[in-house]
Amino acid sequence: MYDLIIRGGRIVDGTGAPAYKGDVAIRDGKIAAIGSVAGTAPQEIDASGLLVTPGWVDTHSHMDGQATWDPLCSPALNHGITTLVMGNCGVGFAPCLPTEKAHRELIEVMEDVEDIPGSALDEGIKWTWETFPEYLDTLEAMPRAVDVAAQLPHCALRVYVMGERGVHNEQATPDDIRRMAEITREAIEAGAMGFSTSRTELHTTRHGEVMPGTYSAEDELLGIGKSLGDIGKGVYQLVSDWDDWEKEMQWMKQLSLENNCQINFTIFYQKEEQWPRVLQQLEFVKEANAQGAKLVPNIGLRPVSVLMNFNGTVHPFFLHQGFAALAALTPRERIAELRKPEVRAAILAEETPVMGHPVADRMTSDFDMMFELGESPDYEPQLEDSIGAKARKAGVTPQEYAYDALLQRDGEAMLYFPLMGYDSGNLERQLDMLQNEHSVISLSDTGAHCGVLCDASIPTQLLAYFTRDRTRGRRLGVEEAVKMHTADTANCMGLTDRGTLEIGKKADINIIDYDNLRLNAPRMAYDLPAGGRRVYQDAEGYRYTLVSGEVVMQDGVATDARPGRLIRAA
Repeated sequence: MYDLIIRGGRIVDGTGAPAYKGDVAIRDGKIAAIGSVAGTAPQEIDASGLLVTPGWVDTHSHMDGQATWDPLCSPALNHGITTLVMGNCGVGFAPCLPTEKAHRELIEVMEDVEDIPGSALDEGIKWTWETFPEYLDTLEAMPRAVDVAAQLPHCALRVYVMGERGVHNEQATPDDIRRMAEITREAIEAGAMGFSTSRTELHTTRHGEVMPGTYSAEDELLGIGKSLGDIGKGVYQLVSDWDDWEKEMQWMKQLSLENNCQINFTIFYQKEEQWPRVLQQLEFVKEANAQGAKLVPNIGLRPVSVLMNFNGTVHPFFLHQGFAALAALTPRERIAELRKPEVRAAILAEETPVMGHPVADRMTSDFDMMFELGESPDYEPQLEDSIGAKARKAGVTPQEYAYDALLQRDGEAMLYFPLMGYDSGNLERQLDMLQNEHSVISLSDTGAHCGVLCDASIPTQLLAYFTRDRTRGRRLGVEEAVKMHTADTANCMGLTDRGTLEIGKKADINIIDYDNLRLNAPRMAYDLPAGGRRVYQDAEGYRYTLVSGEVVMQDGVATDARPGRLIRAA
């Protein structure tokens, strides 16, 4: 007798093996039988004509706050994500001194760096912890639909130990490093998946400073990393600008070899002339790993990008004084004002402000890299379809074309702006990186960049677009794509109990109408605590999503089941 049997599906088991038709039986939250299953169960699901896959494992989320109040960690479940790893890029909320000032500092960093509304974090987080083990206890006590795991963030750790010196990126003393190493050991022994840090100047706060830890010296980075070697477990995650990539990767290699630990790091590039650097980094990884290191490049499915909307964080006019005057209006009121001819004329007549910040200035002027996303979102547009190209064809300015495009669909329309790595106008480079033997798909940023992204949708795009709908280049096999976001991502985090459909593995499962799987257009939603804003994108085609053998989502609607748990690193 089983608890549930999935009958007659096309099983893609996550191992990369060819798909086959069969059944999956579940008992006590685990896969008990697979193939041609005899026997009965009180619940059966007819999966005829559907794909049956493991649940997606998301290694790069920023649900650190939301996971303390939202049992669904939405919109993860809308895209079949059953496991979320938080605490990436060195940002998070533990450890933290139990003071209003300390709480405010960490919320400001998360708001500025990850674009999560501070008002939502203020209202949603209850601060029932000081130490990282206490934070894990809070996560564990809350009923939830998906599994979550957490890493110790460098920013919070540094501020906790060093106070204002840590906030302002002063160099750590030997005593500071010893204390940070002690807390890191304590966190990992309590179940943290590892430690994370940020080395990028893109992560800048409202005070004009990079986030704490960005400029940490090698003795601090290696000293903290030694904690992983001391206790024999834990991953080390980081993001970097790679300004001096050889120096950066040398200390990463040293840390990995000396401590027998894995280092997950994000690779991206801005312009085509930087592509040779990416190839050199991948070759460095190959050679280092052959010598015993464990370096794992984490690669995004999409280039680093933003979505622009009149009610979002950025768009070509967000720095204009005429638009700033509309800031206090409700979204509906703002769109109504923007439709007025006199308001449109005044904003378009303004000279675009120059901030002197390369990213901000590009977002208000680089119309040849802005594209209408459309109701059927296209994340691989052709360069000849840019706002700039369409404006030239229509005989109007790109500002005029962009303004009117953003008013479409009652102001819900969005422009897609790939900030980095899209000079060639296609995603071949992303696939080159993803298909490298050492790489793992990552960088969804689920729960973050609320005003400009909803990249929780990446696993849906991976399966629907890259295996079925893509016409401008090579496609992936379904089996390869599923393995990328299940077995490979699970193994990357040491989660050996999931990621494949095999007897004894955790019964986290997606049942998918592959032929009709599609991304819906993203929209602005105001459903975070305190009415906080976020870009929200859901999907069609996920018939059932199961966590530990229980249905947590059916046809886009969440159930009341709460089988999810906190994962503590073994």
